Amino acid sequence: MTNITILGSGFGALTAVRELRKRGVADDITLISPRDDLHYLPSSIWVPAKLRKAEGLKIPLRHYFAKHRVNFVQASVTGLRDKGRTVVTDQGEYSNDYLVIGTGGRFIKKLPGIEHALTICEGLPVSEAIDKRLDEMNGGTIAFGFATNPNEQGAMRGGPMFELLFITDSYLRRMGRRDKFKLMFFSPAPKPGIRLGEKAVDKILADMRKRGIETHLGHKMVRFEEKKVVTEGGEIDADMILFMPGMTGPAWAAATGLPLSPGGMIAADETCAVKDHPNVWVVGDSGSYPGPDWLAKQAHQADLQAEAVAHNIAAKLRGEPASHKFKPELICIIDTLDKGILVFRDEKRSFVLPGSKIFHWLKRYFEGHYLSVYR
Repeated sequence: MTNITILGSGFGALTAVRELRKRGVADDITLISPRDDLHYLPSSIWVPAKLRKAEGLKIPLRHYFAKHRVNFVQASVTGLRDKGRTVVTDQGEYSNDYLVIGTGGRFIKKLPGIEHALTICEGLPVSEAIDKRLDEMNGGTIAFGFATNPNEQGAMRGGPMFELLFITDSYLRRMGRRDKFKLMFFSPAPKPGIRLGEKAVDKILADMRKRGIETHLGHKMVRFEEKKVVTEGGEIDADMILFMPGMTGPAWAAATGLPLSPGGMIAADETCAVKDHPNVWVVGDSGSYPGPDWLAKQAHQADLQAEAVAHNIAAKLRGEPASHKFKPELICIIDTLDKGILVFRDEKRSFVLPGSKIFHWLKRYFEGHYLSVYR
């Protein structure tokens, strides 16, 4: 029987499993990942505000794998051979007929002193560390910032940092402690988050001013120190530094012969297929894709790419062309703990809806709805 191997246990990889079965694909599916649970990182922003606990955001996948007849292999990918037909792991080698790469990207950790900054999207333990540090602080300055991959401007994840900033502000106000803290937002971009759209950035920066959040924008970053952010435009003294670096591709990809983008991601076409590697696709943060300049690194886009890949594998199994293109779409609710700002973009429309309690509760509802598939 044909074997379809999926690498990773994040959003794109797990959606690919579901969408393949939904399309009637009955062939063997092997999923290789070091984790047998889904870490729902979109809600990690709520951990420091006590709205969520990190353990509650770890969803065991054994029932999901059983339901969809997945052969799970607990291993870390270290490379590929034979144009992707052989996956090399720390637990051995595995052959396949079709390969979907969804192992996620890496944060670029080259800035000197970056060990002094906490990156919330690196994992749930970081959200717990931020929570602990915030509880221990009696006051002081907290610096929030993000940057991109200089070789690939779209390889970034800025939305969670906006959310963490606003949520921290709201939480400190709720606890009656905001007057003891100075919140500072920094970015080398003069208009950070411009991929959300001009109106969205204007709204976000206006909200910062309204909340008394200071900004340090448009200056190239030089280094971090234990209690300092150093840029070419000056220094920021900070008691805690929360920073999201730009992203690049998986470390193991460079030695595989896979085509890489300037930013180090696996290069794919509009169908998510990898050039010169038959029956190999990539979804989510591992890949670099053609499309509009606002194409986002977010779970929703990974899901849309996984749907396209499942459609194409099902087509190939039927002897039909694998020509289905993924849909570029950005949907983001920038949460502020009590409200949310809705941002939407596709190839025809772009709009921003102002802060509303409805969007905060919609984000919480979506979390439960999305995770119900896995629970």
